[in-house]
Order: sequence, then structure tokens, then C-alpha cells
Amino acid sequence: MTEPEITDTAIPPLSVAQENENGRAVPVAGAAVMFDSVTKVYEPGVTALSDVSFVIEKGEFVFVVGASGSGKSTMIRLILKELDPTSGRIIVGGRDLSRLRRSKIPQLRRNVGCVFQDFKLLPNRTAAENVAYALKVQGENQNSIRRKVPEVLSLVGLSHKMNSLPDELSGGEQQRVSIARAFVNHPPLLICDEPTGNLDPDTSVGIMQLLYRINRSGTTILMVTHDREMVDKMRRRVLALSEGKLERDERRGGYVGE
Repeated sequence: MTEPEITDTAIPPLSVAQENENGRAVPVAGAAVMFDSVTKVYEPGVTALSDVSFVIEKGEFVFVVGASGSGKSTMIRLILKELDPTSGRIIVGGRDLSRLRRSKIPQLRRNVGCVFQDFKLLPNRTAAENVAYALKVQGENQNSIRRKVPEVLSLVGLSHKMNSLPDELSGGEQQRVSIARAFVNHPPLLICDEPTGNLDPDTSVGIMQLLYRINRSGTTILMVTHDREMVDKMRRRVLALSEGKLERDERRGGYVGE
């Protein structure tokens, strides 16, 4: 099947984060992620994020850009509740993370798929077994696993590689398995941390087209990237971090502000 071109004409309008009279992010109907004056300080006195506010609505495709050390990884860890903010409020999928009981954190993470630069596949398991493993740890029954695994591998174009081990796959194919694993339960939010960082430009385009199709199905995508060319080409919303501060929030932005 031919994948769609990534063109502006196919991209629906996106909503911009709303602010109150003090310039702070306020909840909006359908918000997927909200940061309200979030600050994160590491000991001893290192500020990773400083008074960051934004709202990402359901169905948006948002790039997060910035130099190393600008706070991008901290933002991801806060969304996954691997860290708690020093101050401010974070809401993910309608849940206020400051009020989320520890026993509910696994449920939060089941609703957030993660795709990484280094794929994080189990080396001694096939593509199908890697995807199935993600379902097993979430308590899915065998009938559900047998149905979902072929479906999602077909979606990412790897039906013919179900029984291949990771070292028998190209880098692009390994990343497609990683995306299949993250998306197999159709989470409402997909976080992608440098998903094209280890791939050549042509392969990167294929991965971005796949993520674009997943986004068009209704999944919110938050993508951390240094891929300047891809950000400029897609013209989606851009959150630019600089030294822990939200320097720029553009609805159809490029990698560098214009």
C-alpha cells in the first residue's frame, strides 16, 4: 500500500494552547497533556524546566525541539510520572498527576505508548514476540494477543517479517516493530523520543509517514527530535525549549523560529 505524502493540504487545522489573563495554560476540552507553570529542579540547584506552560489537545501532532540539556527528556519523564515536578501542575489524559496514587501509575503508562531512538527490542525474540510481550505484561489474554499482533504488524508494513529476529531486520524495520509495540493497544498518546535519530534520511521519511498515519487515526503524538529537515517539512506545532524555558510555541512552526 502506498503511504500518503506528508503535505499541508492533508493536515487538519490544529488548536492553539489557551491561556488565561495571566498567561498561564488553562484546561481545555479534549486536552491530552497540560503543563501549568511546571518547574523541575534537580539537586543541587540545577533547573531542568522553569515555569513551563502549554496545552496539547487530543489529536495534535507536536514536535518538541531544543539543544541537549534544554529540558526535553525531563518533560517526557514528567509526563510518564517517572519524576514529579518541583512546582506546577501536570495533567495527562484528564488525570492530575499530583493526585495520582502510586497504584494508578501503571494504568497511566498503559495509555501512553513510547517509541525510542534505540528501539529497545528484546534481541532473542521475533518481531511478533516483541509485540506480544508488551501485551503479556499488561495482562492481555492469548486470544487477544493472537488477534492484535498480526493486525498491528500489518499496519506498520511488517506482516512478512513477523518471525524475524531484530538482528535480521534493518534499522527502519526495527523502528517499525518498536512503533507496533507502542501502538498495539491504541493508546491515546504516543511519545516518540528521537525515533529517526539512528536512521538514514529515506528511512526516516517512511517512519514519519507511518507516525503521520497513526496521528490521522486520532492518536496524539508528542515527538522529541533534532531532525530539522523533517520539522520544517511537516509544519506541525512546535514547542521549542531553551535552557529549561519554553522559548516558542508555534502552531505551524519550523525547527528555528521565523
